Amino acid sequence: MQFQQLQYFVAVAETRHFTRAAELVHVAQPSLSQQIKTLERELGADLFLRARGNITLTDAGEALLPLARRILADADTARHEVQELVQLRRGRVRLGATPSLCTGLLPDVLRAFHDRYPGIRLLIEEGGSHDLVRELARGALDLALVVLPLPTPAPALSTVELLREDLVVVSSPEAPAPGTSGAGRRVVRIGDLEGERLVMFRHGYDLRELTVAACRSAGFEPDFAVEGGEMDAVLGFVRAGLGVAVVPRMVATRAGRGLRVTPLARPGLHRTIALAHRSDVAPPRAARELQRMLLER
Repeated sequence: MQFQQLQYFVAVAETRHFTRAAELVHVAQPSLSQQIKTLERELGADLFLRARGNITLTDAGEALLPLARRILADADTARHEVQELVQLRRGRVRLGATPSLCTGLLPDVLRAFHDRYPGIRLLIEEGGSHDLVRELARGALDLALVVLPLPTPAPALSTVELLREDLVVVSSPEAPAPGTSGAGRRVVRIGDLEGERLVMFRHGYDLRELTVAACRSAGFEPDFAVEGGEMDAVLGFVRAGLGVAVVPRMVATRAGRGLRVTPLARPGLHRTIALAHRSDVAPPRAARELQRMLLER
């Protein structure tokens, strides 16, 4: 008994027609008929009653049909499971993230993922949430770390909240400390940024929109010393004493020496990071594994 013979048998049983069954399994009708006859000889029983224009199952055919379907389904499952395992030995994951998350959150998680699955190539695309949502929608990314709420409605995306991160103010230790000191702890209120020169991110950066909106809610327009940079450039300009910047706490912690970090006074500023993927297409196995590691980090 051959696997192919069972495929042909099930096709005839479901279509009750040899020619249509041959078309379904992409084989010539005489070849299909010959394989069915061979299967019947091997089993020692007829599987079909062949009357003109009417194909029905014999008792033997009725007994074989559920078993054949189960064998074919088990074979598909085995093939799928092997392919899933192969995907974890070689392949790729296309991950989008905002530059601040590439600096703060991702290094440790990607290192752990690479240690566990060294054969998987990691392709990282940095961008603002708006750009990443667009890339996800057109299938250029498997997963993306985005800032909620999304810049535009995205019904084709599924998101799960990953973390809620505080924002802090960074400045040069050689410049006057921003904010006010109380109870032995210096904090910055949003209103304290009025009159401060800000080092500002480029347009399209989530942190730019959030900071500008907070300043305007406090009743003033922010004053930019320099603008248009990515995360590394912004931190470098702050170290050089060009101004202060509002950045995620995780980035400030990782930035190392040469920066003064001052928390924002309550209620402060926060941002919510979510992991997003297309809801109409399941991510590849390797991408799902990276998703699990990010959620369990």
